[in-house]
Amino acid sequence: MNYKIVFSDIDGTLLNNKRELSPATIEAVKKLENKVPFVLISARMPAAMRHLQEELNISSLPIICYNGGLILADNEVMSTTEIPLEIVEKLSNWNPFNCHLSLYHKDEWYVPQVDQWTDREVNNTKVEPQVKKNYEVIKKWKKENKGAHKIMAMGEVSHIDEIRDYLEEQFPGQLHLYRSKDTYLEIAPKSISKFTAIELLLKEFYKLTPQDAVAIGDNYNDVEMLKNVGYGVAVGNAREECKEVAQTVCEKSIEDGVAKVLAKIFQH
Repeated sequence: MNYKIVFSDIDGTLLNNKRELSPATIEAVKKLENKVPFVLISARMPAAMRHLQEELNISSLPIICYNGGLILADNEVMSTTEIPLEIVEKLSNWNPFNCHLSLYHKDEWYVPQVDQWTDREVNNTKVEPQVKKNYEVIKKWKKENKGAHKIMAMGEVSHIDEIRDYLEEQFPGQLHLYRSKDTYLEIAPKSISKFTAIELLLKEFYKLTPQDAVAIGDNYNDVEMLKNVGYGVAVGNAREECKEVAQTVCEKSIEDGVAKVLAKIFQH
């Protein structure tokens, strides 16, 4: 099959053990230039993806952020799906453990205070947040008529369990609750996913079908796209759920798995 586009997850898929792009990965992506678009697709905010685009020489290409909640093409918003502010406000007001709630909208990232969770995310994403209490952000967004592209709850495992249970009970069927690790809960609108974003971008921007696409990933939020594109690739360190639906399993992210599988697929 002559695949025409590649979608790649970032964390756990594209980056090495220093959370950086390896020279081999950069070289492999650059070999696709002007032939096969290489589109980044992540739970990250745009600002945490652009520096990677620059290194890969793909800054002119679209990006899919917030697990499909925001699609940017030609530096314009092609699609945006936000968590209603009333849900953000109810969670913020309820939060009995004073759990860290990071609030995101497009390139805005607000943290309630600088703590270990803030420091970890800054290290992971190379983006600096603004410090503002949740209620202040909500007040600001009410005036600006904005919702949240993502809420990231970070804290003790038992606290994250309770936040998940609260949201499932209060807002059934309205939210994606994605546990990227035991101490993290990424909260997004239920109506979107990485695959719904891929479908939209392919149809509206590239005039291609999912069968024309390669997708590469490692985690629960990648399963749907790996299952539904033409060629799904799970990296060697991926969750078993990803490996089960993928057409192939390549080397681990820290072993240049993406670079090696691109060379095999596109024979360069």
